[in-house]
Amino acid sequence: MDNLFGEFMGTMVLIVFGCGVCANMTLTNSKGQGAGWVCIALGWGFAVTLGVFTATTLGAPQGDLNPAVTLAKTMVGIYTPAQFLATSGAQLVGAIVGAAIVWLAYLPHWEKTEDPAAKLGVFATGPAIRSPIANFLCEMIATFFLMFVIWMIFGEAVGQLVPGYGPYMVGILIIALGLSLGGPTGYAMNPARDLGPRIAHAILPIAGKGGSDWGYAWVPIAGPLCGGALAYIVAAASGLF
Repeated sequence: MDNLFGEFMGTMVLIVFGCGVCANMTLTNSKGQGAGWVCIALGWGFAVTLGVFTATTLGAPQGDLNPAVTLAKTMVGIYTPAQFLATSGAQLVGAIVGAAIVWLAYLPHWEKTEDPAAKLGVFATGPAIRSPIANFLCEMIATFFLMFVIWMIFGEAVGQLVPGYGPYMVGILIIALGLSLGGPTGYAMNPARDLGPRIAHAILPIAGKGGSDWGYAWVPIAGPLCGGALAYIVAAASGLF
């Protein structure tokens, strides 16, 4: 239960800071409006670091915050299939709660923001050019490098990291992925990060919102899961496990 609570709380923190930076950059009359993609990448990197610290402090030693990461670790044998499902469920619920908190924090700004797509973009990812197969490939590639490089960071050949240093390295990795591979799809790389806030967008009484683009929602779910599985296959073939 501690693991599930930690994953729930850590993912909630991830979304509050991650979707929060999207709201700050996007919503009308926000003081950060228009600050740009670099701020988005930095904000999500910090969000992951803070979320991992929260999860591990509250009893989730893995601090995944991401079903794609949990799936890859399940393939290694860290989790059982039942634990994978339970952990992913805790992450999803945490993401929904975090998105609802962002909605409350920016409550007056939803009515002032005219563009429904901009409001959805606070919660969920979307493609710069809508091409489902290409979008899927981008999400798979980005998540592959997320999981593969995480294993490289924590690999035995690197040496023992100073305690507490790992989350900072993962945050740097998230920033790098955003700057390098985030442009085509907004780099979800995390089914819970996209699906949870998308559900929140669908059910919350957001002023002037449009649809939740469920036709695209499979891409940031399937792409990251396939990317996490591919990272395991390549790492295993490289003799890492």
